[in-house]
Amino acid sequence: MRHFFVTKSSIAFFIASLLSPWTAFASVIDESILNDASIVGQSRLTVLLWDIYDARLYAKNGIYHPEKPFALSLRYLRDFEGKDIAERSIQEIKAKGLSDLSTFDTWRKSLLKLFPDVSEGDEIIGVYGPDKRSLFYLNGNMFGSIDDVELGRLFFDIWLGDDTSEPRLRRELLGIDD
Repeated sequence: MRHFFVTKSSIAFFIASLLSPWTAFASVIDESILNDASIVGQSRLTVLLWDIYDARLYAKNGIYHPEKPFALSLRYLRDFEGKDIAERSIQEIKAKGLSDLSTFDTWRKSLLKLFPDVSEGDEIIGVYGPDKRSLFYLNGNMFGSIDDVELGRLFFDIWLGDDTSEPRLRRELLGIDD
């Protein structure tokens, strides 16, 4: 049985979330993980002519640091199978030049089990916590985690790493001016 505690800040956060199209974020972030979380930046991924997802990066006081807790939200603009999300993620990680095939096989299997199918409008939020675990939520409900610190870091580097395949998206998420 879960117990919920209502605080003044949780009520304010709830009301703010009702005013935002990104409502799942408010139900996901535990105050102990991301105190004073606010948007660092946001962007839309478009491939050729297709809009894929809208992304938002949240961190304490709107300041991202890769070793401190943060949350990355992806609101999907089309339907995708979970296996396709997992395969694309592992391709992005592999492109970073890592070559240990047995590790990749283990990571691939983990990601294939982790990601659910998504429909247009669904939101997946990945939270990088203070314990360096990565927790994942679909529309506000936790569906899994990555406990392997290296895989978790590489996963978020798909969007936030210096060697991302989408540098414009990264700059916009991190609030970096050209």
